[in-house]
Amino acid sequence: MSCYDQKVAPRREERLQTCIAHNGGVCGMGKKAKACMIDDGERGFTQGSICLLLVALAMLNSMPETVVLIHGAVGCGSCAHSQNANTRSGGSVRFGQVKDAIWLSTALNEVDVISGAEGKLGHAIREADRRYRPKTIAVVSGCVPGLIGDDIDTVIAEFQPEVSARLVPVHCEGFKTRIWATAYDAVYHGVGRNLLKPRTPEAERPPTSREERQAAVVETEKLSRTVNLMNVSSMGRVDEVELERLLQALGLESNIFPVFSHPDSFHKATRAALSVSTCPTHDDYFLRQLQEQFGVPFLNKRMPIGIRNTSLWLKDIAGHFGLGAEADRIIEAEEREVRAALAPFRPLFENKKVFLSAGEFRALVTAQLLEELGFEVSGIRMFHHDAFADDEYDKLAATAKTDYTINVANVQPFEEANLLKKVKPDLFLGHVNGNSTAAKLGIPTHTIYNTGLAYIGYRGAFEVARRLHRTLKNPAFNRNLSAWASLPYAQTWYEADPFTYLHTRGASL
Repeated sequence: MSCYDQKVAPRREERLQTCIAHNGGVCGMGKKAKACMIDDGERGFTQGSICLLLVALAMLNSMPETVVLIHGAVGCGSCAHSQNANTRSGGSVRFGQVKDAIWLSTALNEVDVISGAEGKLGHAIREADRRYRPKTIAVVSGCVPGLIGDDIDTVIAEFQPEVSARLVPVHCEGFKTRIWATAYDAVYHGVGRNLLKPRTPEAERPPTSREERQAAVVETEKLSRTVNLMNVSSMGRVDEVELERLLQALGLESNIFPVFSHPDSFHKATRAALSVSTCPTHDDYFLRQLQEQFGVPFLNKRMPIGIRNTSLWLKDIAGHFGLGAEADRIIEAEEREVRAALAPFRPLFENKKVFLSAGEFRALVTAQLLEELGFEVSGIRMFHHDAFADDEYDKLAATAKTDYTINVANVQPFEEANLLKKVKPDLFLGHVNGNSTAAKLGIPTHTIYNTGLAYIGYRGAFEVARRLHRTLKNPAFNRNLSAWASLPYAQTWYEADPFTYLHTRGASL
């Protein structure tokens, strides 16, 4: 049975053999991964990670005319408050209107835990449909329903005939997996099973009139040049525009989804000529589903960050359509222009050490971009490891001046603080809510992504360089911050091996 026929998406531990606890050097990481020698480990001391709901809600709350109904404790939706700014700004730049995300909660209490809350969920579905009349209601199951045995799929099947909205179950029971990226699969599983539908016999009816035949020819020609361009919740509109520009230069159309895509538009993805990833970690599950169920081929090898990787990404797409010569001309012109624009920044960047922290693929390709700019990579911490990024280690190993540390950790800032003290980088790139450790140590920081800024493509390479140049020209803020802020670790910890608690059980700090 295909995993897409099951009610719940499989865990990434099982499907991809993903691991979250490992350390090694960049020169040996790729060889170990390809030889299946990377085993997941344990930490005797751990500081925790993020919940699946954070990732899932960021995707679902962006979809227009969608109500997100969280079946769980009311606090499980708290992250939606901070995400609403992205929903408002993202909708504004894409649709020209500012709208808040609509999320509701069944607010389970002690009585619900004892007695079950399927009836409460059914009432909430009916009320959400009556009050908001959305196109879609995403019913997101948290940890508590999974523990007490509430069956959201059965409730949805019962209430679907009573409501006008399409009901989409999303299973985000965080206790079932240690890999928060499983949330991507959970969302795509629900979307794919409920919003991607085969064409109806009426839609397959041959055109009869001359106008219908002409329209059918135009549509077929357009679809033969249409690329499903996957976007992620961390990608702003400015990055989408850059990739659209490059595809248009090849004469190709872009169908961008799923973030900020209307539920009614998802069927377009089933008829495109090709699907292409912008982040293999994020897109893998859905691209395989489109291929398996609708025959849409896909490319899932690159992330178009940096000059070289953007060119390779574009070449892969052009090769599928037989447009290799056109792609070569575009790439030559784009690379010549961006390298000339980057030249004034290079003297400041030369040989400065940088440490990166992010999701695996983004961290590795951003490291390659920084090397292109003249930086020396001195360490990388990524949130998990799977096979998608094996080739990226080989690229970095080929250019590494020293065999720097690769730390696989589901956050774990105590390891990061120890590494930063030892490495002493000149610059740190991490998530906006994960830069505080480096900042308190006085290290200049830059957000590794922000939906309002450019990161992707040739334009992204220039914009990242421009922002880093400004940061390094005036790093006084973090240096002053370190004089007044401190981290909660004893000096003895900084003197210890940063991986003291890796591959151990039951230790204490």
